[in-house]
Amino acid sequence: MQLLFDFFPLLAFFVVYQLSKDVYLATAVLMGAMVLVVAYQWLRHRKVSNILVGSTVLVLVFGGITLALRNPVFIQWKVTVVNWTVAAAFLATQLFSAQTLTQRTMGHALELAPAQWRYLNMSWVVTFAVIGAVNLFVMYHYDQATWVMFKVWGQMGLLLATVVVQAIWISRHMPQGEADKNA
Repeated sequence: MQLLFDFFPLLAFFVVYQLSKDVYLATAVLMGAMVLVVAYQWLRHRKVSNILVGSTVLVLVFGGITLALRNPVFIQWKVTVVNWTVAAAFLATQLFSAQTLTQRTMGHALELAPAQWRYLNMSWVVTFAVIGAVNLFVMYHYDQATWVMFKVWGQMGLLLATVVVQAIWISRHMPQGEADKNA
């Protein structure tokens, strides 16, 4: 249920765009949906994740500029800015921290060698960097409807593919005792 709620703003954007073909209306709905998700998280848990706050701020800023200037390029660029920012965060922990971001988020569930954590972390760096680059390619080489499809389904597909490949890789590289515990 939480996963569906997390994707609610993106799905709302998609549905409104598909029904209206109006990127400005879809952007306004996305902005409102993000604010609703933040409000819901705050009211329910009395806290909101930093990622959700950051995403909401970026949606409000880029969406606001898009609506004010009546130019969809800003909301389209938001996808790249978010993905490249996340890639930079993963890379920064790899370069300047004792633990990678991947190890910080998954270390409680897995026991891997430091080199394996770095490998997993770099796969996320590459994934987010590629998504940002592909977004720009689609944005500048295809029509708006194609970009909307990529924003919703292409990006999600690339993230899901990364998770599946990582799960397979992890199952082959975790220590035998750890693999037996998680089976």
